[in-house]
Amino acid sequence: AGSGATGLIQFMPSTARGLGTSTAALAQMSAVQQLDWVEKYFEPKKGKLKTLEDIYMAILWPAAVGRPNSYVLFSRGDGRTYSQNSGLDTNRDGKITKAEAAQKVRDKLEEGLRSMPPASSTTSSTAPTATTTTT
Repeated sequence: AGSGATGLIQFMPSTARGLGTSTAALAQMSAVQQLDWVEKYFEPKKGKLKTLEDIYMAILWPAAVGRPNSYVLFSRGDGRTYSQNSGLDTNRDGKITKAEAAQKVRDKLEEGLRSMPPASSTTSSTAPTATTTTT
């Protein structure tokens, strides 16, 4: 809402410049084309993001990476940051915690995992199999 962010992970203008692109260029790219920039964004964070919540925090509020899920990101008194993210305050207590902020992402992940076929049915019947021969 007026932040100037664009793209798959809502790149801010300064972040895009730091990566060697611009939000204008990202806005013209397909989602698949943007993935190279998403990878470039996450590369320096490799090994530091241990949970789904931390991965999302690396995008939304990097200061929360590594903090407990009870960590308060935004409070009603914070003004713009809270108002721009107020939809994440699921219990409407005037505070948005790391867990609340990441809940929609977790829900989408779990929904996607539930819709996947069991691992055994994804194996093709034409896949090569190991055979043992005796001589």
